[in-house]
Amino acid sequence: MSDIAKTIASFNAGRDPERLAMKYKAMRGSPFVFLRGTCHLFYERLPRAKVLDDAPTVWICGDMHLENFGSYKGDNRLVYFDNNDFDEACLAPSPYELVRLLTSVLVGAADLKLSRAQALALCHTALDAYGAALAFGKSRWIEAELATGMVRDLFDALASRTRAAHLDRRTVLKGKTRVLKVDGKKALPVSDEQREAVTQFMQKLAASEPNPEFYRTLDVARRIAGTGSLGVDRYVILVEGKGSPDGNYLIDLKEALPSSVSPHVNVTQPKWRSEAQRVVDVQQRNQAVSQAFLRAVDFNKRPYVLRSLQPSEDRVALADWDGKLPRLEEVINSMAQLSAWAHLRSSGRQKSAITDDLIAFGNRRDWQLPLIDLATQCETQVAADWKTYCDAYDRGVFNPSGKG
Repeated sequence: MSDIAKTIASFNAGRDPERLAMKYKAMRGSPFVFLRGTCHLFYERLPRAKVLDDAPTVWICGDMHLENFGSYKGDNRLVYFDNNDFDEACLAPSPYELVRLLTSVLVGAADLKLSRAQALALCHTALDAYGAALAFGKSRWIEAELATGMVRDLFDALASRTRAAHLDRRTVLKGKTRVLKVDGKKALPVSDEQREAVTQFMQKLAASEPNPEFYRTLDVARRIAGTGSLGVDRYVILVEGKGSPDGNYLIDLKEALPSSVSPHVNVTQPKWRSEAQRVVDVQQRNQAVSQAFLRAVDFNKRPYVLRSLQPSEDRVALADWDGKLPRLEEVINSMAQLSAWAHLRSSGRQKSAITDDLIAFGNRRDWQLPLIDLATQCETQVAADWKTYCDAYDRGVFNPSGKG
């Protein structure tokens, strides 16, 4: 078995075999999906370069790429577009965040039908946007009234979505009662033991809430979502919410594992109460407004992140740029700006750089070209690693049992 195959198999050891098989199959599809599924490998293979560490230390999401931005309803009931994945969050120099975003643009170019020149142009404009947003020194955000282009298209589409329609996509209505749609695409069945454990957990949670009936569990399934985290213990829970059948809510309960990024950065990390607390705290300080119901909890004596699943959750359809580069450029720039705003918003927290240092870095221009050069090296490495992975996958190394 190749070193790449061993590394991937070792990292994913112990995950739910059924969902892990889905992850392995998806990663065989393209270098971009492979990149999304191997954040741990990306940082392990990241070349050591001066440009990475000659920068202010910030709170990064860790797994920055084109698919980790989307819309969601905040705890103030407004809908936002922002980074929405903080599983790998840690304290690191800002280029660690940016080099993964740039690499995702270069690696994802084939999937988006971008030319080499177009992909590189997007990298340059993204870094310009990030630097300018830092230099301005003030955090902003993107909501419906502020959105333009493809992000505005997303908000416009969300405006017509209803909770009932959202529930209809994910559940089956039996009389006046809903049950989760276990279709092998969004959800898989749970064992009786898992169902009982989740139900008891929700009962205990409900007892501490002002409206316990809201959290009354109607159904439970294993959730299928994302790429990198496929196989991690995760559930979708249908609860009573504001009343059956159309006022029901969906809850996501996901185990929080250690950041696979932090071992590869030369920055001492704070000690957290739990991995879930790390994820939630960084998300809350980086986003302008956090997702509804977001909290760190303990389930089965392990740390989990609990949050709502809303009709307003979606991603920009990047493939619909229609050959008009400015449409795609605007989205990429928004992602870069959102990253800068997050770093500004969380500045000065637990030894992250203060705002003045971020402004000074944003005004510098000596780091941009070296960072793009580094991203092109990473692109080459990802392509080579994907080929090695494909060879191993095709030989049956990554079998459905989840054992490498």
